Amino acid sequence: MMASEPRHPTISAGDHKAYMEYALERARLSPPASTKFCVGAVLVDADENVILSTGYSLELPRDSLGDPGSTHAEQCCFIKVAQKHNLPEERIGEVLPENTVLYTTMEPCNKRLSGNRTCVERILRLNGAIKVVYVGIREPEVFVEENVGMQKLKDAGVIVEVVEGMQDRILQVSTAGHEVENS
Repeated sequence: MMASEPRHPTISAGDHKAYMEYALERARLSPPASTKFCVGAVLVDADENVILSTGYSLELPRDSLGDPGSTHAEQCCFIKVAQKHNLPEERIGEVLPENTVLYTTMEPCNKRLSGNRTCVERILRLNGAIKVVYVGIREPEVFVEENVGMQKLKDAGVIVEVVEGMQDRILQVSTAGHEVENS
């Protein structure tokens, strides 16, 4: 049984900064750890201005739906839609509205040390169901070098937009639990 989604705030259509603020609010729910980033994501029907689902890193149990490893924010959004419609995650493109967009505080991952499917692969296997991905920050090269998630999405025809003006706050939340080097 899936946990019920929180009551979502009312956000004006096209207010990318407000949607990113909500994704950042979700990221703050992720338990801090030195071995991962705290990321939040919001999946939106841009035509109807309706939040379809939200997610944050480690929100759902490890090995959810048979994938090895911990759950990422985007993955949690997709799993919730899959559960709501009683579909496997890879088929949610069949039920997502035509103009579905994704807000994520950090660039979708392109490589996972756990061997789990990457968030870029999850987005692309939906065959164009997600037209635009709004990103807060690029993934820092802490765990994986050469993060090319945004470029892979662009190369596949997905529009990727960076929501400016929140990078410092997003980085602070994303790296909660990481040791800070004294300079």
